[in-house]
Amino acid sequence: MTQKRPEIGSWFENIDGGLLFEVVAVDDTIEVQYADGTLDEFDWEQWREMPLVPAAEPEDANAAFGLTVDDQSPNARGFSVPEDTNPLDYVEGEPFEGTDESP
Repeated sequence: MTQKRPEIGSWFENIDGGLLFEVVAVDDTIEVQYADGTLDEFDWEQWREMPLVPAAEPEDANAAFGLTVDDQSPNARGFSVPEDTNPLDYVEGEPFEGTDESP
């Protein structure tokens, strides 16, 4: 029934059950993750027989992981690096025996 080829990252809705899911892997089987976070796997024949329609990604697709849109921001927890700071300035090498740096 489904003629749409699954691609990783594409969302579908099963019109029989109204379940919304994302395709997360495609190889010998099609692996999907439902909006509630559960995983499932279908073979190609099952995929073709499923009554699916392409769907838009939910507004908060990471809700199953307990993340809000704000939590997904790198600065959500107050973490920020001043722009004039080079992180490599804080990396310390370890001395190795037999080198000039060994004690």
